[in-house]
Amino acid sequence: MNSLMKIIDRVLGWVLMVLMAVMVLDVTWQVITRFVLSEPSSITEELARFLLVWIGLLGAAYAFRVRAHLGLDIVTANLEPKAQLRVEILVNVLCFLFAAVVMVIGGAKLMLLTLELNQLSPALQVPMGYIYSVVPLSGILICLFAIDHIRLRELPLVDDDLPVD
Repeated sequence: MNSLMKIIDRVLGWVLMVLMAVMVLDVTWQVITRFVLSEPSSITEELARFLLVWIGLLGAAYAFRVRAHLGLDIVTANLEPKAQLRVEILVNVLCFLFAAVVMVIGGAKLMLLTLELNQLSPALQVPMGYIYSVVPLSGILICLFAIDHIRLRELPLVDDDLPVD
């Protein structure tokens, strides 16, 4: 599983870098066409919006993976190490449940509905289901990352404080 997670980490990092580079180029072109050529491009604003959605959701999954999300540890900092471990596992289970129910199931329903209705974006004429596909994709990644976090933080099978018979 470790090699699979390393591959996912590397691919996700590269995808985010490429999306950011495309967004920088897109917004640069938008500024040039608007202010230099005085003829704004019709697709750059919509493309930038879609790229921002993809970067935001995939970036959230990446931030969850590297534990870069904002967290309040004021309560857990005063707990014993075993209690901290239990809280950390509970938090990862709750994140898994949220991502599975809201992002994977709900996002998949949204994506399939918009594909079924054949909804297209106004400027690019791209099926909106493809744009919304990032929601379940990010949810799946968060679920995988939560499982990996739990797997790496397992509670010991034997409690050191209890006598062993």
